[in-house]
Amino acid sequence: MPMPRNDPRDVSWTTWATAWGHMGAVLGDAGLRRVVLPHYAPDDLKALLGWEHPGAVFDQSPFEKFIELTRRYFNARPTDFGEVACDLPSPGTFTGMVLRACRGIPYGQTRSYLQVAMMIDRPESARAVATAMSRNPVPLVIPCHRVVYADGRPGGFSAAGGPELKERMLRLEAGA
Repeated sequence: MPMPRNDPRDVSWTTWATAWGHMGAVLGDAGLRRVVLPHYAPDDLKALLGWEHPGAVFDQSPFEKFIELTRRYFNARPTDFGEVACDLPSPGTFTGMVLRACRGIPYGQTRSYLQVAMMIDRPESARAVATAMSRNPVPLVIPCHRVVYADGRPGGFSAAGGPELKERMLRLEAGA
């Protein structure tokens, strides 16, 4: 699990290989700030993260436990990311409430956008939940891929790879 950096100006990033392709992540003083799911070629991913985070240091060492967890996940082994520190919006904000509620959805299970809205006592906000999910900076750790339409259809997925990646992740968790 990534450990928060001691110096708030100290931001690091890295990339690594998984069974599904290369991933990347960015770590700041409060925890993970960004996770990029497998989709990009390694050099393209490095260029993307370097461009998005100028001045950040390429350093894999603070990510070792997280890398181990992601490799476990993409090798179809049930994995809990609950202990991974994340730099999330304040818990008092709508997005902060949504992301924290989503974080509690267990491996292999799904919830509808309406169910997540009800989890935060905002049953009228299913569409707003979907919008908040589309801004999730740390997919997989905040498992927004586990939030689906009420009829079971997967719905959208803003991570690179789109809804096809979401469906593939759901099948992996279902053991298919």
